[in-house]
Amino acid sequence: MSQLFEIQINESSRVPKYKQIVDSIIGDLSTGKIKVGEKVPSINELSENCYLSRDTVEKAYKYLKERNIIVAVRGKGYYTSKADHALKSNIFFLVNKPSTYKMMIYNSFVDAIGIQANIDMYIYHCDETLFINALEKAMGMYDYYVIMPHFRDENYNHVSFTPDVLNILEQIPKDKLVMLDNTKPGISGDYGTIYQDFKTDIYNALKEGLDKIKKYDKIILVYPNKSANPYPRRIMHGFQQFCREFNLDHEVLDEIYEDMELSSKDVYVTIQERDLVNLVRQLRAKNLTLGEDIGIISYNETPLKELLGITVISTDFKAMGESAAYMVLKNKKEKVKNVFKYIERNSL
Repeated sequence: MSQLFEIQINESSRVPKYKQIVDSIIGDLSTGKIKVGEKVPSINELSENCYLSRDTVEKAYKYLKERNIIVAVRGKGYYTSKADHALKSNIFFLVNKPSTYKMMIYNSFVDAIGIQANIDMYIYHCDETLFINALEKAMGMYDYYVIMPHFRDENYNHVSFTPDVLNILEQIPKDKLVMLDNTKPGISGDYGTIYQDFKTDIYNALKEGLDKIKKYDKIILVYPNKSANPYPRRIMHGFQQFCREFNLDHEVLDEIYEDMELSSKDVYVTIQERDLVNLVRQLRAKNLTLGEDIGIISYNETPLKELLGITVISTDFKAMGESAAYMVLKNKKEKVKNVFKYIERNSL
């Protein structure tokens, strides 16, 4: 085997041997000890010279090939490839749904990371099995795992974590884990997290708008009780706590129905986009004035809501993505509650 590829295997290290091979080759590329286009030892050569199993070397080469750090040339063997790719961190970004809000987090994360990393995004649609399968395939293949945990049970209710989810999360090295949006205090070790406190956030945001809310006779939360991508029930609990504390007449509906019995001086808190659209459409059809006859507060900010003058209560999605990128770039393991805002506009 070439002297350039004198891979040192530390038998006493807890780092898997395949990862030691990967780190050695990437390290030699980064220092210039080996160049792009140089021949890499065959699997048999590396296995025999380093006293390793073929499976170990194959796993290392599979990792390197998937990241284009080495390439296989038919009939000739393996050669080093893109050095610039090898020097970047590889990030696994796992999101529960492709909503506007989640994409805002992802896009701000990508923008803040810049050219420092290669980011692979996967979507598991709040499905526990898809989540676990995605992580099992990715385990050991990335430098960081950025994960948003939100699931649905068999009754389509929101679940933050399950025993199987917690089990696989425990397998991720905590210095490589960043949790977003939702967190679990019981996970062992120090890891980064930027989270929402769903119950307290909605309570405090509505309290900030209390003076405007009091001009209405009744406040109604439109909480989708059954959804393929359910929302935390803590949102509803925070709403109910707010209404009880300030003695407000209130109601919780599953959705905005067609031909709603709209009563002047009601204010609605909508969560899903389709309920907001349906409500505004019915207001216009009945010649009711938004912000005078009927009030609307919408959950989660979007550019369209800003354009339409809709009052919102919302976490700062851009800040969440930027904070996650900061933790990755600086290797921080902090637990940070994300900013949640009340933004008053003409709909209240």
